[in-house]
Amino acid sequence: MSAWLWSLGPSLALLAACAWLALERRRLQGELQAQSRQTLVQADSERRRIRQQATLEERERIYRDLHDDLGSQLLQMIYTAPNPEQADRARALLQNLRDVVSRSRGEPGRLGDVLAEIEAEARQRLAAVSVELNWEQAEHLPDPILDSGQALHLQRIVREGISNAIRHAQAHTLRVRVRPDAQQLLLDVTDDGFGAPANQREGRGMDSMRTRAAELQGQIDWTPGTLGGTKITLRFPLSAQS
Repeated sequence: MSAWLWSLGPSLALLAACAWLALERRRLQGELQAQSRQTLVQADSERRRIRQQATLEERERIYRDLHDDLGSQLLQMIYTAPNPEQADRARALLQNLRDVVSRSRGEPGRLGDVLAEIEAEARQRLAAVSVELNWEQAEHLPDPILDSGQALHLQRIVREGISNAIRHAQAHTLRVRVRPDAQQLLLDVTDDGFGAPANQREGRGMDSMRTRAAELQGQIDWTPGTLGGTKITLRFPLSAQS
């Protein structure tokens, strides 16, 4: 202790020393409690991180096993299908499975890349059933980043539209047009078939497409096509991010 305390007399010095020790002990206890709380928070955070990592790894393993098992079976169905329409059903299911695996990884992509994947898949599917594809895409299309959910919804909407044209419309030609409309993307899929039968107009596929359009904060409509069949028109807002 400082010498000045002793100049106050032994009793006062002792009292001052006791008070100082009490304050010091309280300060140290506060620091220890704060360190203990911080340690507990860090330990809890680390436990959550480990659990999340284990969950992601297990999910990835399940998706990989599903892809390897179901994927090989679907490929076999494609190669052994009795007709092109049955092969297309299996091919669409296989692509849906691959979408689930891709979405689980949460990988975003730019609009241009997503559209390129959609076009490549559409050409493969339609060529397999002898349907001509006319893909018309605006040259100066915005290219924002789509998150994995947006990419999936866009892919599934076009895929379902193609499935309807193949399975119900008996189309020979299918046209896909993609162009900007103010701050929105305008995409339409038009076939030259017979149009959707009455019992197909409000089926689960169309309900799914409406739900996906809503998830994109957009809207989807079905009208008679200029090519003689059905036109599916999707509009949804594009992010300003580029």
